[in-house]
Amino acid sequence: MKIGLFGGSFDPVHLGHLLMAQAAREEVGLERIFFVPAAHSPFKPEGHPAEAEKRLLLLRLALAGDTGSEVDDVEIQRGGVSYTVDTIRSYAAKFPGAELFYLIGADNTAQLPKWRESTELAKLAEFLVIPRPGEPTAPLPAPFRGRVLKGFPLGVSSSEIRARVKAGLTIRHLVPGSVAEAIHNYRLYL
Repeated sequence: MKIGLFGGSFDPVHLGHLLMAQAAREEVGLERIFFVPAAHSPFKPEGHPAEAEKRLLLLRLALAGDTGSEVDDVEIQRGGVSYTVDTIRSYAAKFPGAELFYLIGADNTAQLPKWRESTELAKLAEFLVIPRPGEPTAPLPAPFRGRVLKGFPLGVSSSEIRARVKAGLTIRHLVPGSVAEAIHNYRLYL
């Protein structure tokens, strides 16, 4: 069984995230993808993401009807700073014998050696990298293994979406319609 894990703040989830998951499913043949929102990113110590409950709601709205993807709130339930190695270990125990793949944006590849217990992390999963449009993709540093996907590189970020909402600009066509509606209704990112 091939299982994909997609971690991040998802603050908010956007079409770039969804297209990454679709590319991984198609190019690698993943049977399931779990979106795993972080309680708190170790690389954003000063960050103040939207409430976990709201980020989970946005993810569930974005993935409604997608039978190959699901939301796992394991890191939010664990609380504190979220470390990928802990999550991948739990999946390795839950799905013994499965091939685990971790989805990351190309902007994160150079930082992998700084991730907690990086040597162990490199043994537990293969990394699937989606390039950013117009930016070179650095190779995975040793001992990490994985591949760069062709995907659907989309030049959009969660921080850009938050800035657009704060400025009163539309986020239509950047997030699923249901997500845009929920952001508006809950007055998120204002």
